[in-house]
Amino acid sequence: MLRFVESFFVKSAVEPKDYPASAYPEFAIAGRSNVGKSTLINLLTERRKLAKTSNHPGKTRLLNFFLIRWKDDAAASEGRLQLTDLPGYGFAEVSQAEQEKWRKMISHYLDERQQLRGIIVLVDIRHAADPKDMQMLELLRLRKIDHCVVATKADKLPKTKVAKTLQQLSKELGLKDIPLIPVSALKNTGLEPLYAWFSQHLS
Repeated sequence: MLRFVESFFVKSAVEPKDYPASAYPEFAIAGRSNVGKSTLINLLTERRKLAKTSNHPGKTRLLNFFLIRWKDDAAASEGRLQLTDLPGYGFAEVSQAEQEKWRKMISHYLDERQQLRGIIVLVDIRHAADPKDMQMLELLRLRKIDHCVVATKADKLPKTKVAKTLQQLSKELGLKDIPLIPVSALKNTGLEPLYAWFSQHLS
């Protein structure tokens, strides 16, 4: 199974001219403010402070780029990929101007990052489908960008309710054949199918 064995923060950027040059496949993580994007990056890389986390929504206002070295012992292969933490959306205290700035920043990234292989969209498993998450998914569908959805905070639900909740959430989000993966940072579960998704999109 593919796993991340080394990780580095590269830089933060807003404009395409400031993006780090890279020949590696790139993946991005998107989601509402405070849904757990930075936490997921730290979980995947097994580094508690690689991506800065905060209890205050709207902390990430830039595109944050990370370089990852991966290894797949079963396939006897290894390589590098880049991971981008996108600014969270849907934070109520952000002004209209700031929201428009976010929209342009993300649109530029999606349109101009040629090495982009896929987007991981994070949603909170405890809540019904959010219109802003649905807008993000529609944006990816229209651009024909491969994506999967991670339901964070899976440990907050009783185990007996997880499957039914995922089924309902998948229906509300209109996922159809798009994977919906429950992940718990607290219990360190759900990463295997996510690593498998990365692996499928590397080649």
